[in-house]
Amino acid sequence: MKRFSIFSFLTLLCCLLTVATGASAEEKKDPLASWKPKFDPSGAEFTYILSNVSHPVIEGGAAGYRIRDAVWERSGGRLYVDFRPLSQLGGEKDVLNKLKMGAIHGMLCSSVVAANVSNILGIVNLPYIVNTFDKLDAFRGDPELFGPFSKSALASGIMVVDITGYGIYGWGTTTPVTNLQEAQKVNFRIAEAPVNADIYKAWGLKFTVMPWADVPQALQTGVISGLDHTPIVCNITKKFDVAKYFTQVDYAQGLYIHLMNKRWFDKLPADLQKMLIDVIEEESARSRQLTRRQQEDQMAAARVNGVQFFPLSPEDKKVLVDKCAPVYKEWRERIGVDYFDKVRSTLGG
Repeated sequence: MKRFSIFSFLTLLCCLLTVATGASAEEKKDPLASWKPKFDPSGAEFTYILSNVSHPVIEGGAAGYRIRDAVWERSGGRLYVDFRPLSQLGGEKDVLNKLKMGAIHGMLCSSVVAANVSNILGIVNLPYIVNTFDKLDAFRGDPELFGPFSKSALASGIMVVDITGYGIYGWGTTTPVTNLQEAQKVNFRIAEAPVNADIYKAWGLKFTVMPWADVPQALQTGVISGLDHTPIVCNITKKFDVAKYFTQVDYAQGLYIHLMNKRWFDKLPADLQKMLIDVIEEESARSRQLTRRQQEDQMAAARVNGVQFFPLSPEDKKVLVDKCAPVYKEWRERIGVDYFDKVRSTLGG
């Protein structure tokens, strides 16, 4: 009887653990559960489908949810922003095609991919031009700079509405990199974008073009020893668990360019058009300020966990600028000489 009781107890315990594990797994199935709307969108007259690849814990991506809630409130439930982060609608190149066709209506598109829509959008990817938070605010706030940028994709039926971001680019590495000589020993992962490859070729650094999904294993196995990205992304996605060093190259910003299908927008009533643009501009400006704070917070959190940060010297930064002369020349012609020179001279890049 005693043996049977013990056996029964163990069986019951196993069942309870199984149920608990199953319930936990169910909860983990929806990583966006806490971002679900606190309203029923089924009665909306219009729906704006907005895509993004990132997790909304990144402030530049979370702007999509803030836009959703503000638009719902101000429109009195007439317009619902159906925000889909975490690549729910596909990879960026896929989504970009859907945006052009009107299958989706908006996209918080990474700046490296956005350059495929218009060469002018590539201005923000080039080293040391729009590379600081202050420069980004100046760029966005100057109609002579942002105006041509915002209209540059109209020939493709796309409006460029605003900009959010995810921090300033540098190098997360598995060994300390305090200068360019040490950087020569690193194999950097870079994004799948031609401008990035052009930059790294000009710098004379070893690099591997790699999909983001392959990065964790590549870092752990030593296939790559460095990562071209921002402190926000490196810390939130746990890349700092392996790459314990970060060099503050500060050469460009990780940006989300808010693209919108113009045909869809033109079909909205005028009052909703104005309201939507107003909300996007307000929430994008707010998100840019939150991103400043988030970068500081994520760097502080990383330091607590043993990550070391090294500023790249002004002398080394000048070397990177000088080496990029061929890249500037090529993209100056693609972007337009007058506009390129105006942006660079105005921002002091």
